[in-house]
Amino acid sequence: MKFEETYLNDNILDALYDMHFEECTPIQAGCIPEILDYRDVIGIAQTGTGKTAAYLLPILSMLDDGGYPQDAINCIIMAPTRELAQQIDQAMQGFGYYLEGISSVAVYGGNDGTRYDQEMKSLRLGADVVIATPGRLLSHIRMGNVDLSRVSFFVLDEADRMLDMGFSDDIMQIVKGLPADRQTIMFSATMPDKIQALAKTILTDPVEVRIAVSKPAEKIHQMAYICHEPQKLGIIKHLFKGNKLQRVILFSGKKDKVKEVGRQLSMMGVNCCQMHSDLTQQERDEVMLQFKAGKKDVLVATDIVARGIDIDDIQMVINYDVPRDCEDYVHRIGRTARADRDGEAITLVNEADMYAFGQIEKFIEKTVEKIPLPEELGEGPEYTPERHGSPRGKGRGRGRKGKYGGKRRNNKRGNNSKRDSNGKKKVSGKKEKNKE
Repeated sequence: MKFEETYLNDNILDALYDMHFEECTPIQAGCIPEILDYRDVIGIAQTGTGKTAAYLLPILSMLDDGGYPQDAINCIIMAPTRELAQQIDQAMQGFGYYLEGISSVAVYGGNDGTRYDQEMKSLRLGADVVIATPGRLLSHIRMGNVDLSRVSFFVLDEADRMLDMGFSDDIMQIVKGLPADRQTIMFSATMPDKIQALAKTILTDPVEVRIAVSKPAEKIHQMAYICHEPQKLGIIKHLFKGNKLQRVILFSGKKDKVKEVGRQLSMMGVNCCQMHSDLTQQERDEVMLQFKAGKKDVLVATDIVARGIDIDDIQMVINYDVPRDCEDYVHRIGRTARADRDGEAITLVNEADMYAFGQIEKFIEKTVEKIPLPEELGEGPEYTPERHGSPRGKGRGRGRKGKYGGKRRNNKRGNNSKRDSNGKKKVSGKKEKNKE
């Protein structure tokens, strides 16, 4: 589908033309028409599929068409990290190039008092679009800087990541201040039970647009060590022997393992840094800055950075443990072999994780190469995933079928300023469009 085939208004289409965007990605083709029809939407898509444009374009188009108050916050976009909030804000500037009178502000932590004062002023004046991290927005709400009573659009971007970072209570506190007749849009890379529960709580009769997770890039050389849990640190020491590895991300699902491996690597003289939930936002920003700049060779991290890292020169990804589901495995190893480069991905598989890794192999439709353990570590267990099924592995690795859910209602260009009969009221104070 081409963007000009949608009902996006001319100002948005002109900006897309200047940016040489013509064809919608699948997530955009599925979401844009439904959002323009005032439907609540759940978008299931991984990073890099164009999901930011999938919600920003229709929202900006509707705001520009009018029917929304000029002195109110009309759209709240929640992002889990400062980095993602900045990326969304940059996209907002590009897509909104030809929009007059549509204001926005990015609200996130880790700034000085001057930045906070600027945020406060924009929020009190009623910026049309507010892009915020949960903690920072709550801070402004508690200080009385934010009026959420007239918000028309509420967007949760990377909702699964926000819940993983412990923002569930913050999100629900923010939702309590929103009007019931808002339009809610939620994007997530995966759909675990906790995301389904959140969707049932904050969305109304949502349309689901699901884009299948792509398989790992062919240029990733995938390997695995079948080992006992106590042998894992020995494998890590073997891999980093001689301190030759650079541009490496090592993932673990547990922060205590991240800390332990980070300490061991530091003792070996490996130039590494750690990323986990015990760090403040300012500390996380500094870690990412050092790693991106090449000042650190190895990043040891939890899944907090499995998605959303825009670094093209990662040479190797190491999974210290098997990810919690198949899609997380794809996200993790997808950090390497980017921009048409080669890359390696090594996973350490103990007996408890054999079933889960077997499910991953089925999901990616590939038998991962098994590497013999270093001789000094002795023998590892036999790889028998079919005999190690467990509740932890139950239900993992189901294939994702791409589909566009829901039936689209009739929508006419020029009617975006009106509310339909499904609970969306028309707001007074319509903005006048400049027609040429």
